[in-house]
Amino acid sequence: MKDLLEHKKIPTKTLLKRTWKYVRKEKKAFAISLLLIFVNVFLGVISPRITGYFTDYIVRDDVILDTIIIIACLVFFVAFVTQSLVMIESMILTKAGQRIVYSLRMEVFEHVENMSQSQFNDMAVGSLVTRVCSYTSQLSEFFTGTLVMIVRDLLTVTAVYIWMLILSVELGLIMTGVTVIIFIISLVFWKQVHKIFVRERAQLSDLNSFLNESLSGMKIIQLFKQEEKYNKIFKEKNHEFFKTKYAVTIAFSLYRPLVSLIYILSVALIIYMGVRLGLSAGVIVSFYLFLNYFFEPIQSLADALNHVTRATSAIERLFNLFDIVPEVVDRKDSIEISEFKGKIEFIHVYFSYDKENWILKDVSFVINPKETIAFVGATGAGKTTILNLIVRNFEIQSGQILIDDIDINTIKLSSLRRGVGQMLQDVFLFTGTIKENITLFDDSFSDQEINDAIKYVNADTFINQLDNGLEEGIVEKGENFSTGQRQLLSFARTIIHKPQIMILDEATANIDTETELVIQESLSKIKNIGTMLIVAHRLSTIQNADKIIVLSHGEIIESGNHQELIDKQGYYYNLYKLQFEN
Repeated sequence: MKDLLEHKKIPTKTLLKRTWKYVRKEKKAFAISLLLIFVNVFLGVISPRITGYFTDYIVRDDVILDTIIIIACLVFFVAFVTQSLVMIESMILTKAGQRIVYSLRMEVFEHVENMSQSQFNDMAVGSLVTRVCSYTSQLSEFFTGTLVMIVRDLLTVTAVYIWMLILSVELGLIMTGVTVIIFIISLVFWKQVHKIFVRERAQLSDLNSFLNESLSGMKIIQLFKQEEKYNKIFKEKNHEFFKTKYAVTIAFSLYRPLVSLIYILSVALIIYMGVRLGLSAGVIVSFYLFLNYFFEPIQSLADALNHVTRATSAIERLFNLFDIVPEVVDRKDSIEISEFKGKIEFIHVYFSYDKENWILKDVSFVINPKETIAFVGATGAGKTTILNLIVRNFEIQSGQILIDDIDINTIKLSSLRRGVGQMLQDVFLFTGTIKENITLFDDSFSDQEINDAIKYVNADTFINQLDNGLEEGIVEKGENFSTGQRQLLSFARTIIHKPQIMILDEATANIDTETELVIQESLSKIKNIGTMLIVAHRLSTIQNADKIIVLSHGEIIESGNHQELIDKQGYYYNLYKLQFEN
């Protein structure tokens, strides 16, 4: 299986251009924050010089106490204004960053919603969830913290360096040499860490995908006693991720002490050279404090590089997701259909999932409005595929599918799927209440409509016996209800949305005989609503269908009602005889 979410490298220029599309929406907030950062940095870097003046002043013989108090108050005032600006700037950026990430997350989710079923089959769910949740969160951290940190640190380093040159050209040139050394070390560090982070992102997605699949299939793992095997696989994946995270830790544990060592050597060198050059105590103290202002941003920039690498990898993977073009989309000239009469026609339809092996070959048939049609055949004959093609879960390679003599490719997807109700073998229920699952969280349905729907499909037989009725809670996947009860809820969910065409794909396959009788009674009512298409292995459920279409290897080999097919004594006759003899 091909992996649509495979990581693909995007050129830096393209990455910046595409990211700017989201940032520019908040450019006003970023401009205000940038102005505040400029003021903040300016006030921050004058503090060491004030302290230097203060040092030179207190060593004089004519010290005045009032002057000392004024200088101390000035230092306090600068610190107060600086922290106040930091708070305001943080609030503005946090709000702007969250708006960017909110917009991005919504766009990602909407993009995912538009993908076809075949595309979902080629994507690991865990990797997809990581992109939508984890990666967007990392971008939130980048926009609200890292980006500001980088700008502030670069401005601070530049401002401090200028101050150093003003105070002493000789000492400033010494710091130039130190800066070059740190830059080379940082560049080497950046290149190594970037490779590690790319590997870390891929391993995290793989780990999440495996974990999601294992948790979803835990019942099977336990049933076949495969816990030890899956534990071993998870241990291997977890260990690889551990080694990668450990490599990051080692890189930073080497980088930070190395920069700290250079800082200590720089302090000793500045003090020594300051004395040798005959600089005043105030200038030397200013230089010492400036060194703190100089090296702290450099250390901070190393951490920022960490976040930048993570954010770059995250946004790159998000754009990889955006680059997956949905296969099934509305045409520009698509039309809205408010209601279908229910006529369905397949004209020489060919379809393949992998573009090589045909699942349907030259399939043609006509279903008239309000007819009940059943599809019969061995597993893999193409029955479910036909149902999927009607609602455009997949696109055909050749031929034409019409509803009410209109090509479904010219009908808006929302309109098409609104008119077709689907009741499948595997019923999916959302975490919530029975009421919310029937209405699909749509508050426009009245209580009367809900009650009418559950009575219509006989779901009231068990709902009324529950302590909380329609407000009864449903756990994940509806595990607190039987298969038959989940199926009845699926029927009610379909009926309340008033479809004109109904699809039943093995809807009675996994239920007991008693529940099947209740469902059969529901089906006899549902048949009166509109056109119905049924796939069922139990031939007893389709004997009353208006027409039965028999498929084999993607081709129609027989069609007719139950009695006509029995009289032919062909494939259907043998299948019917086999089931009822057993």
